[in-house]
Amino acid sequence: MTATDRATELINAAAQAAADKLAHDIVAYDVSDVLAITDAFLLASAPNDRQVKGIVDEIEERLLKELGAKPARREGERDGRWVLLDYVDVVVHVQHSEERVFYALERLWKDCPQLDLPEDARATRGRDAEQQAARQGQGSQAAELDGELS
Repeated sequence: MTATDRATELINAAAQAAADKLAHDIVAYDVSDVLAITDAFLLASAPNDRQVKGIVDEIEERLLKELGAKPARREGERDGRWVLLDYVDVVVHVQHSEERVFYALERLWKDCPQLDLPEDARATRGRDAEQQAARQGQGSQAAELDGELS
């Protein structure tokens, strides 16, 4: 089995919406061979809770407007650390960057084929790592400056 055309259409629209809201590390897996409940998973992350919620809202709005799709379930919105949108054919996971590292869903689905995504979504890969490196660099600079001022 492979993901249906409808699942691929939903995944691509959701991936583009996430990319438009500056999500990080967008990736999609065809899980149709290993799960009977859905065809594909989309994973995306963001560095803060507010951005997670913004990405989720944009995905939900875009899929409704462009494809007439409403999620059957929406979970995790209150905390904004990991929001799940279940569209039956696809499940979208938008996680805070820290949750993404901790739960490592990619590790669970690494044997499943990745789905091809729009260029904007593919360009987001590695953003979490870039942002963490930039934060560490800023922390080092602040520590050096603090040492110079002491």
